[in-house]
Amino acid sequence: MRLLTAVSLCVALLGTCSIAQSLQDTRAAAERGDAKAQRILGALYGIGEVVPVDFAEAARWYRKAADQGDSGAQNALGLYYSLGFGVEKDEAKALFWFRRAADGGDATAQMQLGEIYRYGIGVPQDHTQATRWIRKAAEQGNAKAQDSLGVSYAGGLGVPADFAEALRWYRKAADQGIAHAQSALAHNYERGESLPQDYAEAARWYRRAADQSVASAQSALGFMYASGKGVPQDYAEAVRWFRRAADQGDHGGLIGLGESYYKGRGVAQDFVAAHMWFNLAASQGNPGSAEVRDLLAKTMTREQIAEAQRMAREWKPKSEGK
Repeated sequence: MRLLTAVSLCVALLGTCSIAQSLQDTRAAAERGDAKAQRILGALYGIGEVVPVDFAEAARWYRKAADQGDSGAQNALGLYYSLGFGVEKDEAKALFWFRRAADGGDATAQMQLGEIYRYGIGVPQDHTQATRWIRKAAEQGNAKAQDSLGVSYAGGLGVPADFAEALRWYRKAADQGIAHAQSALAHNYERGESLPQDYAEAARWYRRAADQSVASAQSALGFMYASGKGVPQDYAEAVRWFRRAADQGDHGGLIGLGESYYKGRGVAQDFVAAHMWFNLAASQGNPGSAEVRDLLAKTMTREQIAEAQRMAREWKPKSEGK
């Protein structure tokens, strides 16, 4: 299995590998100065396929390929310097290699460089430069860059705000599976902001993001099931999505579960559980949840309130899949 994974990596990085090509063949080619083989060898040492993980050795081979102008190796070396993998962490050197890779047309490096300028990592923050590099990557089909360019247009970061253009890039990213872009599209369809209001489309995009464990999309989908907007009304299904979101600490999920237990919709009515979930939402600064919790408390015994408070204290958020 590890050999097959390594071969797959070879195919992805070099495009000319076969199962018959051995580590020795790759090393021999790398030592002869073949830049692509050097990049492959760096990748193998970096992920521990066929050879033990050795970031210093990975960086050494990446450097040899990078010095020959291999943009993939230049991007990898920039990442190693930014994280301190196998080399001393050095933001200036990371920027140098990211820029060389980006100038060579590497879309991943262009996206990295855009993020560096957007957040001012080792350079003065510059949204115009950030968006310029992000656009280059987006135009090459980089899904994360397409989403990021949507953010630029939505927020007027380095470009004039243009919601129609933001949605155009969000859709490209969403079609490639980027959850943030899917949520952004869903939100606009739900609210009718820059798009005709379409609850069915909103639910469709929320579901795609929710299936990727985006908590805010899960709670939004829950509210659509609770209200019957865009989907058949189904309180049990609403509770399922509220719970997935609430388990991750999402504010909407906490409120949705609180309302479900308070009204007995999709679950048996349970004021203790409702108090707990509203209490957790109130702890995130929602005054409406605090008001409902306090109203509930007036109908509960001291023992029930104490139990609800204990449950809230002991509750901890968790990431899905863990």
